[in-house]
Amino acid sequence: MGSAKSKPRILITAGDPKGIGPEVTNKALRDIRINALADFSVIEAGDNTGFDAVKKAAGILNKGEADGLVTAPVNKSAIATSGIPFTGHTEYLAGITHTRRFAMMLCGGSLRVTIVTRHIALKKVPAALTKEKIKDAILLTDDALRGSFGIRKPRIGVCGLNPHCGEAGLIGIEEKTIIAPAVEAVRSKVPGVQGPLAADWVFYMARKGKFDAVIAMYHDQGLGPFKMLAFEKGVNVTLGLPFVRTSPDHGTAYDIAGKGVADPTSMKEAIKLAVNLAKGQRC
Repeated sequence: MGSAKSKPRILITAGDPKGIGPEVTNKALRDIRINALADFSVIEAGDNTGFDAVKKAAGILNKGEADGLVTAPVNKSAIATSGIPFTGHTEYLAGITHTRRFAMMLCGGSLRVTIVTRHIALKKVPAALTKEKIKDAILLTDDALRGSFGIRKPRIGVCGLNPHCGEAGLIGIEEKTIIAPAVEAVRSKVPGVQGPLAADWVFYMARKGKFDAVIAMYHDQGLGPFKMLAFEKGVNVTLGLPFVRTSPDHGTAYDIAGKGVADPTSMKEAIKLAVNLAKGQRC
């Protein structure tokens, strides 16, 4: 729908009504510079979890009646407790659009991190890692770096799973049996990929400009370093969907909800990125 010459229509789901989502959404759109970027439609929650707003927004997007979606945070546990099988926006949106290849990328300044496994228990990560999932994460990241971020020859660092990349199998074999084969399988398409690399080193090198993106094996391996460096301006992008979807990188923050002190910076960044992606502009 949108183009470089017209304003795209961007949907915003306000998130959990008991969290800071409604506040940061309101603050972001009160900024005249943000409000002028697109035609925004805010979808607020009708029950007490915010899921109904996400479902409504997805229906609008599936009909081609909007160009992108920005989602404020919800409480996954609260939604699941209400009887809806929900592990996160990423998985839900991929499911209803029948998207098989998708990934979660965090962007903040020059730092970009894609994670292979997402919202699962740490003890389940080794069994959940597969060559195909790692290949998909690398290829989707490469596509995004080339298409959306204008990087002609992306350099991608792939983390190992175990300390010191398993010490040649002494303390873990996933690097040898899963990660390295996945990297080699895509090298012809992504010549700038390197790995597996020690996770205690690769983020520092990315920060120094040696990599354009990092592929992390699990949630906190990637989001821990990312949020330390880019929490205020971090944005989550779902790669692979048939429409644009971004979100701020923070949670519901119940402890400060309703106090008027929530920082809308990440929401503003999520909105700006969604608009640029919807218009097909380089980020």
